[in-house]
Amino acid sequence: MREILGRRRRLRFRRKERTARLDAAVAFAVEWNWPVLPGAGLRATTRTATGAACSCPDPDCVVPGAHPYDPGLLAATTDERMIRWWWTRRPDAPVVLATGGRAPCAVSLPAVAGARALAVLDATGMRLGPVVATPTRWSILVAPYGLERLGELLYAKDSVPSSLRFHGEGGYLLLPPSVAGTGQVRWERAPSPSSPLRSRRGGPHAGSARPWLPDVETVVDALVEASTSAPGGGSRLAY
Repeated sequence: MREILGRRRRLRFRRKERTARLDAAVAFAVEWNWPVLPGAGLRATTRTATGAACSCPDPDCVVPGAHPYDPGLLAATTDERMIRWWWTRRPDAPVVLATGGRAPCAVSLPAVAGARALAVLDATGMRLGPVVATPTRWSILVAPYGLERLGELLYAKDSVPSSLRFHGEGGYLLLPPSVAGTGQVRWERAPSPSSPLRSRRGGPHAGSARPWLPDVETVVDALVEASTSAPGGGSRLAY
């Protein structure tokens, strides 16, 4: 009996997770006009020596489950019917945001450095927008920028922490409540927390209005400053 009850609880939890992914994808696309698509996802019954196996054909995939694959990135859309069609057929698929254009971009760094960076930026009183966290990396969402502008911004710096990655035009980012090979994707800083959005199924999502996003130059300037301003000339973002 205990085994049967445990199985039922697991099935209910899994159905709830699947519903949450669909609700989130619809909310991102319809409420915020963020183009999304389903990611590759993980193979339920296959694991490699390093963890969960990606559902894509590459047996050595270095980002299992955390990238677009069938459909490709160019298929990202804000069309609710298409999104419901995708997740009805692939309810376990992670939610992938196509960055750039009119959609948010992001600056990411390793998780330990990310936690330290947020503490430093909070201490300066800097206003941050949404922050997406995985067990390995944290991503600060920023206002859309073009590659030309990013190039000019980085060229003007004497140095930029090598741990930073930029998710701009033609890039992508996993959004909560996805699960990838590195683990659960969550909000470290939820979008517009002062204005809770309720999904059509009653589940809480962050902000009903399109979330506010900081300028990429402001974020990069603050991260560069944090990486060079530790006592003794060290880095506050070391990890």
